[in-house]
Amino acid sequence: MADLIAELGPIFLGSRLKRLAERFQTSAARVIAEAGLPVQPGHMPLLTALDRGPMTVGQLVEVIGSSQPGITRSVGQLVALGLVASERGADQRERRLSLTPAGDAAIARTRALIWPRVEAAVADLCGSVSGSFLEQIAGLEAALARQPLEARVRERRIPLTILEYTDALAGDFHNLNARWIEEMFSLEPTDRDVLENPRARIIEPGGTILFVAAEGLGVIGTCALQKTGEGRFELTKMAVRDDARGLKAGEFLLAAILERAEAIGARELYLLSNTLCAAAVHLYEKCGFEHDAQIMEAYGARYERCNVAMRYRRPAEVARIA
Repeated sequence: MADLIAELGPIFLGSRLKRLAERFQTSAARVIAEAGLPVQPGHMPLLTALDRGPMTVGQLVEVIGSSQPGITRSVGQLVALGLVASERGADQRERRLSLTPAGDAAIARTRALIWPRVEAAVADLCGSVSGSFLEQIAGLEAALARQPLEARVRERRIPLTILEYTDALAGDFHNLNARWIEEMFSLEPTDRDVLENPRARIIEPGGTILFVAAEGLGVIGTCALQKTGEGRFELTKMAVRDDARGLKAGEFLLAAILERAEAIGARELYLLSNTLCAAAVHLYEKCGFEHDAQIMEAYGARYERCNVAMRYRRPAEVARIA
């Protein structure tokens, strides 16, 4: 059927612009959700404004240009989410609004993970159209129909880099792993021994510790190969920060550690985990690890939390078995 709004051109220009804006907002909401943030696109201008310093509702209305009822409603939502604090100012009739630590973290994550990719995607999208204003709108609509904005944003990955272990990164190795272990289980003596002595327990015996860093976020993950025998290594202490979700940092890091295992001559590579770490176990399966009863019997007692044991099958091994 014909597009009535587009067909009548300037007559329904406001409706057409609103429709186009809604498409951008819908895509933006998906990008924000994929980044693990609990906010909506309409919250972003408020967080950005408050990142510059505390303000009143009246000041937010002035700098953002939205209606006071809308600003007040959005502020209430952000307060409920724990991202904004509301306190009475010197004038008892006004409330002073500021970002909480969670709000600071949210806007920092937005600046690092969302804005650069969205800016690049929109610039590319707008650069693909030309002509009069109405022709440009038509071009944007057609381009978004071919590929939504969120798909264009996904194509623009935050650059990831693999870093080798240095003693300066020992604290990152400890903290990244201690955080997730203590959140889900408890640190066991074996954990403490390795995390507090990474050079002595992993590097010097012939193992490897790698890190993954993201542009704008710094070190976001780590993984180790611990030598447990001649040609035998345990893939262990793999951790990725929660706020790096959506960057595929775990997959990137695991590919690097598997490549390193091949380079150092690991004939047997295994890992120990727990079913509560479902996302990690799924990633291991995807990358060639198989559940193995012999590995469980031989090494599973190392951790009280261990109820998953897996052995890495190289593609060539899988082909021979098949």
